[in-house]
This record gives sequence, C-alpha cells and structure tokens, in this order.
Amino acid sequence: MRNYDLITPEGTKDLLFGECIARRNIENTLIELFKSRGYSEIITPGLEFFDVFNLNSRYFPQENLYKMTDNKGRLLVMRPDTTMPVARVVATRLRDAVLPLKLCYNQTVYRTEQALKGRSDETVQAGIEIIGSDLKMADLEVISTAIDSMKALGMEFSLEIGHIGIFKELVSRLEATDKEKEKIRKLIENKNFPALNDMLDSFGKNPTVDALKRLPALFGKEEVFDKALEIMPDESIAVLLEQLREIYNDVLSGNEGNISVDLGLVNKTDYYTGIIIKGYLQGHGDEVISGGRYDKLISEFGYDIPAVGFAVNVNAVAKVIEKNGVLPAPPRIDAVVFAQEGCEAFALKKAKQLREQGLIVENALFSDLESVREYAKERKISRIVVADENLQEAEE
Repeated sequence: MRNYDLITPEGTKDLLFGECIARRNIENTLIELFKSRGYSEIITPGLEFFDVFNLNSRYFPQENLYKMTDNKGRLLVMRPDTTMPVARVVATRLRDAVLPLKLCYNQTVYRTEQALKGRSDETVQAGIEIIGSDLKMADLEVISTAIDSMKALGMEFSLEIGHIGIFKELVSRLEATDKEKEKIRKLIENKNFPALNDMLDSFGKNPTVDALKRLPALFGKEEVFDKALEIMPDESIAVLLEQLREIYNDVLSGNEGNISVDLGLVNKTDYYTGIIIKGYLQGHGDEVISGGRYDKLISEFGYDIPAVGFAVNVNAVAKVIEKNGVLPAPPRIDAVVFAQEGCEAFALKKAKQLREQGLIVENALFSDLESVREYAKERKISRIVVADENLQEAEE
C-alpha cells in the first residue's frame, strides 16, 4: 500500500506560479546586489561527505542532518549549511587564490526542524562570505550589505548587532561544565530570565554571575554600551565593547533604518568569534538574515584565515511577501496561435516571430478554434492568431 505518494515530506512544500515568481525575484535581487559589490558566485554540491560537518567543533548535531551512503558505503549528508562547504572549497581549490576572496551563493540547505515550529527543512539561502580579512572594514561591508539586502526587498526591517566575545569572556570565568555553559547560553539566547537567574544563583554571587544575568537585557541603542560598562567594568570586555561601539556608530552614520545593539546575541558560540548580526522583516518573528565573524572555522580544514559573512533565508522573505498578500501575478499572455490541421509548422514559425517582438505567446493545444476561444476567454488572452492552410494568419 502506498501511503505517501500524494503528499510532500514534513518540512517541504510545492511552490506554484506566484510563489515561484516571488522566490526567483528575491534570489535575483540579492545575487545581483552581491555581484554589484564585486562578489563572485560559487555553487557547492547538494551532497557532501559527513566529515565536512563532523569537525572538532560540531556546529550541526547529527540529528539535524539528512544522511545517506554512496555506492562505496561512505556516509554522506545533504548540505545543511553553505558556509562550511565554502570553507572546504577555500581550503582546497582556492588555497592559492589572492586574498581577500569575496564569494556569494544562492542555494538550498537541508536541516531537520522540530515538528510544529513552522520552519522548512528545505531552505534557500543567499549570502556572502569575505575570506582572508580581519579588518573592521570587512565587518562594516558585511553589515552594510546586509542592510542593503533588506532595503532591496522593499519591506520594513530591523538589524541587531552583537559581539560573541563578550559572552565568551564572561562564561569562561564561570566554574561550570561545558554542558552548563551551553544551557546558560540557550537561556540567554531565548531571554528566559527566570530560568537563567535560577541557574546562575547556583554559582554564588559575584560580578560575573551578575553580568550574565543582565546580559539578555542589554539591547537597544547607544545607551547599551554605557550600561554594559557599568555592569562589566573590566578592561578586556571594555575593549570588545569599544570595538562594537565603533562598528555600530559607523553603521549608523552611513545607513538609515532600525539598527540596534543586542549583547544577548549568543548563538553558535563555537562557530562565531566576533560580531554577530541578525536581521528581521516586519511581520516575521524569526530572523531572515543571520551571520557574523568566524575566524577559526576555515582552520579546521587546514587553512588558518579569518572570515565574515551572512545569509538571507529566502524562504522566510517569500513567506512575508505571501503573508502581506503581494504575491506577483504570472505574466500576462499576449497572444495564442492556433494551427489549422496541417499548418502546425507555420504556426510554430509565427509564434516565434511574435516572441521576437517581445510578446509572450502560447501555441494553442486544441483541435478546434472554438475551444481556443474559450481558453483565451478564461485566461484573459485578448489576441488569437490563426494559421490557415494558405500559410497565412488571421486575427480573431
């Protein structure tokens, strides 16, 4: 018995007509924006060896990966991320390339998501990576490109900027196991103040515990930095805060929009090493842009160079467009060409000539003219061209 032949797997969906146009418009807008800034496109395989994602720091848990084997019994995964395959390419085929490298991509990633979360297991990501530069200018370019990407989508947006080094510095001073540190990170990321306070109380009272308790509340505008310095009067953290303040002010001076600071951005602590950014579109709760600096990732592939980048969740952007009721309509058909019996070749030639004039033209797939008229009326096609036995055309 076939139980699943008429449905799609959980976390996937079919896209029809306007949805497809919206998806392609988003992708084309982003990739053209990236290329206008000097980024070169890269495409990596949809299938990768499991080892690419099974590094010393396991950025993707095994249970989130779609796995299979090849004909030699080797373990493969469907690409769950683009940055790590790009790191693999940089460490191998692009190892001798002149730095910095500016790369962009537009491709699908596959990760299992918890049921009922409304997230897709099959997600299109469009993004950029700057490889081989640890300058502040590289951070600023990534942030400004992220802002321009959201502006190009034509919707209201907000961008949050943080620095993972502040959390790492604080949690390193806590006498806690790796498991406990990860739990603290998740509680901060989710801004779960009651649970966070309860857990941190078990470590006693000290400035580090107090700072970690207040970290998720440190978000807003310029005032965040002064508040943070009051809570964390520490030279090493003050240096990180000053770096972030400079980036924030530089971003504000050159861009309009709702841009804020959030010191509670603590996702992927074993992945990111510096700035973190998250972008949101009005009407969608989850981030549609995420990224940051990851200076140690490529070294796990044997090539120790810094990097920074971000990715746009194209699915999420398309969902906002659909929710706003602004899905584009399929292109209007200008004409339909009907071939009388024996005149099919002439009809094909005529349709080609009309297309060369810039028209959108269909070949009629009916055996009688009356059916063509009904079809044209239903599809709101105003022009019918009839190719007759005299190899002439007539307008209906």
